[in-house]
Amino acid sequence: MLDALRTEVLEANLELQRRGLVLFTFGNASGIDRERGLVVIKPSGVPYEKLKAEDLVIVSLDGTRVEGDLNPSSDLPTHILLYQAFTSIGGVVHTHSEFATSWAQSGQPIPCYGTTQADYFRGRFL
Repeated sequence: MLDALRTEVLEANLELQRRGLVLFTFGNASGIDRERGLVVIKPSGVPYEKLKAEDLVIVSLDGTRVEGDLNPSSDLPTHILLYQAFTSIGGVVHTHSEFATSWAQSGQPIPCYGTTQADYFRGRFL
């Protein structure tokens, strides 16, 4: 079921690791088939280097497991909430990049150094 979406979600998850945006088994990517109201998400606790398309879990928009033997990511409720609130999105990515996590834990504001940030936020974050 949803073989093409499973492949896309698998590749998105593997790309997170390739780009150094996740540590251990933290973080994940999911995708949604809006027609069927089904979400494909990384299972909880599976190392990226062992992850296969058939490991991905398919759930309904109420969080009920439809297919898969493993538990879906513990971030599933957040992914579902985002899919429900923003009906135009087709995927959700949650990472734990070392630098972003370290900065967030420091409690420091993010100075406005880039034009993209200035275009959208017009100042520092806190």
